[in-house]
Amino acid sequence: MTAVADAGLTGQARQLAEGVVDSVTLVRAALDRIEATRTTLNAFRCTRPEAALAEAAEADRRLAAGERLPLLGVPLAVKDDTDVAGLPTRFGCAGDIPEAEGDGEAVRRLRAAGAVIVGKTNSCELGQWPFTEGPAFGATRNPWNTDHTPGGSSGGSAAAVAAGLVPAALGSDGAGSIRVPAAWTHLVGIKPQRGRVSVHPYDDCFQGLTVNGPLARTVGDAALLLDAVAGSHPGDRFQPSAIDASAAARREPGRLRIALAWKSPFTATYNPLDAGIRRAVTELAEALARLGHTVEEARPRYGLIGLSFLPRATAGIAEYVDRHPDPALLDPRTLGATRTGRRLGGRILRAARAREAHQHRRIGAFFDAYDVLLAPTTAAPPPRIGTFDAMPGWRTDLTMAAACPYAWPWNVLGWPGVNVPAGFLSDGLPVGAQLLGPAGSEPLLISLAAQLEDDRRWFEHRPPDPRQERQATP
Repeated sequence: MTAVADAGLTGQARQLAEGVVDSVTLVRAALDRIEATRTTLNAFRCTRPEAALAEAAEADRRLAAGERLPLLGVPLAVKDDTDVAGLPTRFGCAGDIPEAEGDGEAVRRLRAAGAVIVGKTNSCELGQWPFTEGPAFGATRNPWNTDHTPGGSSGGSAAAVAAGLVPAALGSDGAGSIRVPAAWTHLVGIKPQRGRVSVHPYDDCFQGLTVNGPLARTVGDAALLLDAVAGSHPGDRFQPSAIDASAAARREPGRLRIALAWKSPFTATYNPLDAGIRRAVTELAEALARLGHTVEEARPRYGLIGLSFLPRATAGIAEYVDRHPDPALLDPRTLGATRTGRRLGGRILRAARAREAHQHRRIGAFFDAYDVLLAPTTAAPPPRIGTFDAMPGWRTDLTMAAACPYAWPWNVLGWPGVNVPAGFLSDGLPVGAQLLGPAGSEPLLISLAAQLEDDRRWFEHRPPDPRQERQATP
């Protein structure tokens, strides 16, 4: 079963279709691995063993009858900010959260593709921070070194995929929450164009900042999952034209003009780039040049884009807090952000949203000269578990802004980005780099990521057995 578990999303789907393995076996093995790693990784908030095994048995009947779907019988996980019928959507919070009456649109599409949802993965409270820890569920740990965070807020999904508990998982990204944990766990993470993956039954999550997207070990697996969940609900505000991500992963990107950006947007914090991350991203840039691309340093004109991010992010938090049955149970930092969101609502929030068109024009002009922007995903390696425990809200915000200053502008813009593994630091912790593009550029970014993957073969590196607490030596 180890070889089957390591086959990835594409491999497991193929083996199921060919009759090499059955869905019940795959799903039971995934559930066993999840249970065996609760004390070492703590990746899942809840599982659904009886329902998942029943769905796996039904998938086996359908496969035996000759039915074929892209993910028929494959075990997958979704982040616990996404509705799964019959399970509470806790989103990292404590409290008596009611069960969801129906599936979110992304989960509905996963089921339509044949996937078996084995459970929901941990997130920090309302997805605010680049770590996945909290009093409601404890700490989710990094498979490469369990003393460290896998990142956040999709840290549970990242830890689950990196450790091989499931072949791929759905996360969400409102300020880097897919790309940051993907970087810190050696995964491919795709932040799609806004609207590419529906957030229904919610509308315009976090004032347009947050999108759903895949985490996987390979570009092909991430593209397959993106194709499965992509598409809009009739009520969605944003409905971009369809793409074929899997076809893009099989296609050469052509010779591209790539800008390497070291300077992060203005954050009012001191955010020096870790020397090891700089070396890793430099090596990635050199690989791109060796593959025939033109790579040169450049600096996008971000301006004061943070002035648009803060009102939108904190207003989004306030909207979620208003839906919580007992806000007194929430982290004081969450309640502080809620107060900020209410102060910055109304006219200030409307002005922040209205600035987006100007930001598209100003930053979009950068892509008149370049096809892709390459940047570090984070400025720092994954922090140790507990680093943020005793920090007040203002210090938490400053510390996380200093560690993760590169990702969030693309959430303001609503444009796509792909984290790719950039290698390892001297202590064995993984780091990543972002491939960023303008609106609708997922196919180009995915093609380029796939070309890099063929050259770098990052999928050959695996963390240690997640059932044992020890450090990795890649």
